[in-house]
Amino acid sequence: MTKGILITIALALAPAVAFAQTPKAATYITDEEVKAVNATPGVDRTIRVVDIGNENFAVGIIHRVATGGGRGTGAGAGGGAARGGANAAAGGGAGRGAAGGGGRAAGAPAPVPCGEQATPPPAGGTPGGIAHDSQTEGYLIVSGGGTLVTGGRIANGNKSAADAPVTKELNGPSCSGMIIGSDVVKRVVKTGDIIIIPAGVPHGWTDIGDHVDYLSFRPSDHVLTAGYVHPAIKK
Repeated sequence: MTKGILITIALALAPAVAFAQTPKAATYITDEEVKAVNATPGVDRTIRVVDIGNENFAVGIIHRVATGGGRGTGAGAGGGAARGGANAAAGGGAGRGAAGGGGRAAGAPAPVPCGEQATPPPAGGTPGGIAHDSQTEGYLIVSGGGTLVTGGRIANGNKSAADAPVTKELNGPSCSGMIIGSDVVKRVVKTGDIIIIPAGVPHGWTDIGDHVDYLSFRPSDHVLTAGYVHPAIKK
């Protein structure tokens, strides 16, 4: 009898405990905040990372200039000034390892290879791609457009460092390199389009005319740290 009473009490309390642990407040990100973050230097910027109970949810704004060394001149999602410098042909984002270009800082650990290793590099691949180990991404194109490359596999990649901002703030452990494979999909995307890229799926960009700006939505099993707020809007 006592055992039955204890089980009944436990079942009665369980929903209340679960409810108490669920976040009770909505998070509002204003248009002005998106504009402020999009006006800062860089390519891929996380706006906020929010604890939604069973997982964390990150929202960011990405600005990519024209491929082939061009500059983005149009207003971004928030009308931010164009960022200087050439953007890699694909979508690895700023500072995403040696595969995305750029030298290694003195004293920095050697990059860790990942993906399929091939010598010489496979012909016809898309350079500068990236695949996230555990981070799904959703894109909403808010300005401009280009060709989004998805699918296939990463060749001759480098793993993102555990202490790199890309790992801690943007999309968790990732492999950056060339996208290859017979199942690669290349789609021209434009303002208003939505794309969902599951974790582990390589992706990158080519043929960006003037620029492309897009909001990223990243739900994950606590891959990124909840509570992060971009410095541009942190109060």
